[in-house]
Amino acid sequence: QVQLVESGGGLVQAGGSLRLSCAASGRTFSSYSMGWFRQAPGKEREFVAVINRSGGSTYYADSVKGRFTISRDNAKNAVYLQMNSLKSEDTAVYYCAARPSPVIVTTTSLYAYWGQGTQVTVSS
Repeated sequence: QVQLVESGGGLVQAGGSLRLSCAASGRTFSSYSMGWFRQAPGKEREFVAVINRSGGSTYYADSVKGRFTISRDNAKNAVYLQMNSLKSEDTAVYYCAARPSPVIVTTTSLYAYWGQGTQVTVSS
């Protein structure tokens, strides 16, 4: 089992940057593929980015490709989301999620563990 805590959210102007962090408990962090998801008011939670267990493979939603970068540090039990060139449509609560599998997936329901989320607000 793993517990996840996100941090780094806040208010930023359009075009700015933020770096989200997700700290994981437990000694088996490297056995989980990790994803970032987001949920805007009145919308369903959607996939943003995912990284495999070693960090060697990543995949992004088309809406963030080229602007966001997911990374992880298994020695620190952490996963990160660097967000650049932020747009107002990126405003949402951002969640990290863990899946005990080497296969990276984008489906929300396939992730077993979730953090409580961190708010990102982009002002235009």
